[in-house]
Amino acid sequence: MTMIELMNDSLCFSFPQVHPCAKLGISFIRTLRIPDDGAAYPNPPRLGAFPMVHVDDYESSVPAQWLEWGGVMLPMYQSEALLVQFDPGKTRYPFAVKLAAGKINALTGDAWTNDLTPHPQDYAVSPPQEEISGYCVGRGVVRQFIAMPLGLGSTAEEQLAGNPKYGGVQVCAYPMKAEAFERFSKSPDEFEVMTGVNEEQAPFHAKMGLGLGGLLGQNVKLDPFGYDVWDRQNRSRCFVHLTDSALWTAITGQDPPVAPPRAMHYNLAGLPYHEEIYAPTPVHEGSRILEKLRTIETQAGD
Repeated sequence: MTMIELMNDSLCFSFPQVHPCAKLGISFIRTLRIPDDGAAYPNPPRLGAFPMVHVDDYESSVPAQWLEWGGVMLPMYQSEALLVQFDPGKTRYPFAVKLAAGKINALTGDAWTNDLTPHPQDYAVSPPQEEISGYCVGRGVVRQFIAMPLGLGSTAEEQLAGNPKYGGVQVCAYPMKAEAFERFSKSPDEFEVMTGVNEEQAPFHAKMGLGLGGLLGQNVKLDPFGYDVWDRQNRSRCFVHLTDSALWTAITGQDPPVAPPRAMHYNLAGLPYHEEIYAPTPVHEGSRILEKLRTIETQAGD
């Protein structure tokens, strides 16, 4: 039986019917918003995981549609940045992961489908992929995920689908087939290379979606195992609803996280607001659909 548990503000997918080691954690991490000035920046610092709760635990106060869709919810400030972090654990059991915002695929710009598509690849593979910080708009670059209220036309969903129907983030995990995992495990050197082990190291009603921010240098790695190894019958997906701070408090009775620092706060403190330099590797080409979308900064300048 497939299970999704919420543990320490992380979604934990497990597929014991496929393999005892088939487990993957997915967290949603607060991060500094980078400038949208045409330059591609290294990864900014992480500011910890967003708190998450089950929508079913607040059935009397969440929107009725959320109960129908199920899943979890987390609070974000308008214009706050988010990255999605994968934790394959010690066994590093490989998963294919589809990621969408407002049911727009974050790697291809296509509308959501339940199956995997190899060409163009519409999923990430973890390991080796450790995180995704934005929409894949080109080779080695993404546009940062930025929270915006639905209804302003800022999200990818609104720019491509027109109607702000879904918002939030959608994730779907597909484990590697057990026989493929066992086969790769018998070649530990090859497996470690593939999985990267040896790499160097508002208003009350406000529902939110993800718009496009500044450019980040980030490689979305191509599938090193091949399309046929993924168990597409044993998949599990989760809807992650995004709320503004007022709605979060109204639903849960909990205070939202403190507002995140901005780049100017780091500059005033004399601290760098990036933590690593990315290295070019063979990666996803990016989406021509997403590349044409307007960023939040561009829209604000109109």
